[in-house]
Amino acid sequence: MMEKQCAAGVCWTLLMGCVFAAHAVTFEVTEGNSTCIKAELDASFSISYNTTNGTSVAAFALPSSAAVANGSSCGAAGVPPELLLSFGAGHMFSLVFSSDGRLYRVASMSLQYNLSDTSTFPQSSSTGVVSVMANVSQISARMNSTYRCLSSASVSLDAGVNVTFANVRMEAYMTSANLSKDESVCSADQTVTTVAPTQSPKTTAAPSPTPERGNYTITNGNGTVCLLALMGLQLNVTHFSKSRNQTVSEVMNLQPNRTTASGSCGVTVATLTLAEDLTNLTFTFTLNSTTQKFHLSAVSVSAFWSDMTDRFVASNGSLDFLQCSVGRSYMCSAEQTLAVVPAFSINTFRLQLQPFNVTANKFSAAEQCRVDQENMLIPIIVGAALAGLVLIVLIAYLIGRKRTHAGYQTI
Repeated sequence: MMEKQCAAGVCWTLLMGCVFAAHAVTFEVTEGNSTCIKAELDASFSISYNTTNGTSVAAFALPSSAAVANGSSCGAAGVPPELLLSFGAGHMFSLVFSSDGRLYRVASMSLQYNLSDTSTFPQSSSTGVVSVMANVSQISARMNSTYRCLSSASVSLDAGVNVTFANVRMEAYMTSANLSKDESVCSADQTVTTVAPTQSPKTTAAPSPTPERGNYTITNGNGTVCLLALMGLQLNVTHFSKSRNQTVSEVMNLQPNRTTASGSCGVTVATLTLAEDLTNLTFTFTLNSTTQKFHLSAVSVSAFWSDMTDRFVASNGSLDFLQCSVGRSYMCSAEQTLAVVPAFSINTFRLQLQPFNVTANKFSAAEQCRVDQENMLIPIIVGAALAGLVLIVLIAYLIGRKRTHAGYQTI
């Protein structure tokens, strides 16, 4: 279905379709009879917000009902080209482009979200519209070529606000109505094609029992490391299988060499987003300034694996996992299961993390999880029991020997 709309001399066409088995929308901005921007993309958002009971995370995908807004422009003197999308109850998302004549890029992204939308932000303690914006540099392409990135990539717009793209085919400063056949392929797609052309992380095959341990760091604006995480992650998702035509439970190990980390560090809130191809996972950590302890307060996931009928999106903003004192790191060598929602959980392996007060770019002294503490107590208890048993045997032997000597008479 195609619908063409015009305002202030600028026209846009909204085409509904299906790309890579996922519901996608193609947005097109035209001026007169010329098309200047065309974008096919799959996007999802993760937003941390305050509630009446603490904090929560809203995770939602760009809906198929999203439309190109009147603010979209092909650009003019001093005004860059812009793709502005409106969706839901007062939400807007913008991509602003720039060019140096050789390359074009997304120079900035902005998101306007409406906390008064109770269906998206239930129990929000605030109302009204919030706007966030970030300058970006990772989305660029040669002039007169199509930017292509099927892999998942996450961009942090602000503390606790992240947008994740997948299945992207886009071109700005276009010279024709169709996307160029010449493609500028993102590095993530190049890695997938070169390293493992016959493999996919979205598989129902059983993963290795223990996932590889990844090393993830986040830096603040001046380049100082503000969040450290060492961990192996295994995702457990219950979804409807299109090949089996039934609900299945699928397990996937996150592969560090194919995972990119992004996030933000605030005074009381820090986020870590891990993106691997079409899987995006966001952790939100909250610091309680009264108790001087931090914990994992929210988790959101967005995934589209090969056997899924549609993108899987889930979140929980009322978690209380991985508690630790500020100024220390949390450590748990044993396997843990973090139950996020009934259909999604995370298994962690050899975990150590510190989302606040990182000094000298290294972990502070560790506080060990209860499981590790109990595992350390077991050999101590066994050793003490064995020592007690040896002592009992020794005492019995000595008593028996003394009685034997007392049975003899002197001649």
